[in-house]
Amino acid sequence: MKKTAVLGMLTCAALMLSWVESLIGLTPPVPGIRIGLANLIVVFALYRMGWQNALLIGLARVLLASVLFGSPYSLLYSLSGALVSFAAMMLAKKHTGLSIVGVSVCGGVFHNIGQLAAAVAVVRTGWLISWLPWLLAAGCVTGLVIGTAAGELNKRLPHRMVPATDTGKRPRARGEKETERDTCTHI
Repeated sequence: MKKTAVLGMLTCAALMLSWVESLIGLTPPVPGIRIGLANLIVVFALYRMGWQNALLIGLARVLLASVLFGSPYSLLYSLSGALVSFAAMMLAKKHTGLSIVGVSVCGGVFHNIGQLAAAVAVVRTGWLISWLPWLLAAGCVTGLVIGTAAGELNKRLPHRMVPATDTGKRPRARGEKETERDTCTHI
C-alpha cells in the first residue's frame, strides 16, 4: 500500500512539473528543446526505487500530460523521447560507471534523439536532422541540470518518505548501515 502511495505521489509530482514547464513561455530557436523538469522525478525514481517503478512513473506522466494539456502529436513525441531516453538511462546506469548526473545527461541526449526520430517519421523529411547538434547540446545542458537536482533530491529526501527499493544487488541486513553508494550521493 505504501509503495502505491509513493508511486502516486511521484507521478503527481512529475505531472505537476510537466504542467509548470508547459506554462513557461520559452520559445527556443529549435523546436523540441525543453527543460525536462518532469525527468527530475524519473531520474530520482530510477535511483531510489528501481527501473520498473521509474518506468511506470514516466509512462503514466507522459500519458496523463498528453491527455490533460497535450495533443496526439505531443503524446507521440513525448512517448518516443521518454522510451528512448529511459532505455539509454537504464543501460548507462547498469553498464557504465556514470554518476546520476552522467546518466541524466545520457537521458537528455537520447530523449531528443527519440523525439527527432519520431518527427522525421511523421514529417517524412530528412532536413530535420539539421537540428540534431542543437538538440544534443540542449540535452547535455538540461541533463546536467536535472541530474544535479535529482542527485540532491536523492541525498536530501528522507528515506522514510520514499524508501529505497533499488539499493544494490542485495537488501541490507537488519542493523546494517546504509552506505554512500546505497543513497547515490556519489555524483
